[in-house]
Amino acid sequence: MDGLMLDTERPMLTGWINAGKIIGWNITEELALATIGLNGEDIRRLCMNRLGPDFPYEKFDVILHRLFDEDFEKGIAHKEGLLDILNHLSALKIPVAVATSTYKISAFNKLKIAGITDYFPVVACGDEVPNGKPAPDVFLKAAERLGMPPGDCVGFEDSAAGLQALAAAGIPSIFIKDLIEPPENILATVWKRLNNLKEAVSLF
Repeated sequence: MDGLMLDTERPMLTGWINAGKIIGWNITEELALATIGLNGEDIRRLCMNRLGPDFPYEKFDVILHRLFDEDFEKGIAHKEGLLDILNHLSALKIPVAVATSTYKISAFNKLKIAGITDYFPVVACGDEVPNGKPAPDVFLKAAERLGMPPGDCVGFEDSAAGLQALAAAGIPSIFIKDLIEPPENILATVWKRLNNLKEAVSLF
């Protein structure tokens, strides 16, 4: 969802840096980028490991999400080709699902603000599975809710953790870069690499 369908990763970087300033901590862009694709608990663990036990994560997290909410309420831009691929899949009656590390309440709010909720009969979120990406849990949950074997699905991803999760789930992956270029060993697992979602139309 984030960074693949919705242009939310760039505003996220600004939010991380500004939330750090509010509490008097220097949060680097590198740390913010390292959280892409992770769920809430794994983000917390990463921050505590990087910043140390004195980092006031709970306070930071509240401020961070307030900044996110304020920004997203202004609107959320679609990534290039989003409606092209969604309308194409809908016309072909190919069922689609969202499999996101984002927690349920935030995920549904973003989909609503972006105006695309009705495209997705199935949504699987980070707080509905035991393990976040790069574990396959959220993709397996989405496939289960679609009533499809994982190998009969195709997964779209922009993050290294997400590509690892798709490979672990046995789901062919389509990689569309947003902010980060994954390592070569992860790119080696990718089925197709595209520049944007509109290019995916010809695959279906």
